[in-house]
Amino acid sequence: MSEPAATVSLTVHLGVLSLLSFGGIPTVLPDLRDFVVATNGWVSDRDFANFFAVVQSVPGPNMILMMSFIGWKVGGLAGAIACALATFGPSCTVVFVIHGLWDRFRAAPWQRIVRRGLAPVTIGLVIAGGIAMAGASTTGWPTLVVTAAAMALVLGTRLSPLWALIAGGAFGALDLL
Repeated sequence: MSEPAATVSLTVHLGVLSLLSFGGIPTVLPDLRDFVVATNGWVSDRDFANFFAVVQSVPGPNMILMMSFIGWKVGGLAGAIACALATFGPSCTVVFVIHGLWDRFRAAPWQRIVRRGLAPVTIGLVIAGGIAMAGASTTGWPTLVVTAAAMALVLGTRLSPLWALIAGGAFGALDLL
């Protein structure tokens, strides 16, 4: 696309999401998907799910890489760099500034309340992100069945989720999805 306005809009949106994402970018995936797929049409649901699948298979700061993929698609190299910086820059700055205050008031009663409240919020946001990714990657009955089977396998057994990832990759490689 390489539209400067689109790159700026995406970068600003990612910066805001970075500040809201307790538990990391996966917690705001539903909003991100809605913004880049449904609202602006910069990437398709399939591309969004593929970006997510690729970055989940590599070690390291995978969400920065995903935002770079989206930024590349929207604004080329400049978009990729801007989106990567917007993914971690604002939140890292806030954490750096607040860290000293947080330590200073470690014994304050409000801090225990905040910590206990953030845990369920983060868990709920991660679950919402998982639901959004399942919806984005489910393009028909075959993918719905594979998604449900992978979820049942991971939640119902002690098998590594890697096996579900390998099976999904094999189905995709064989063009069965």
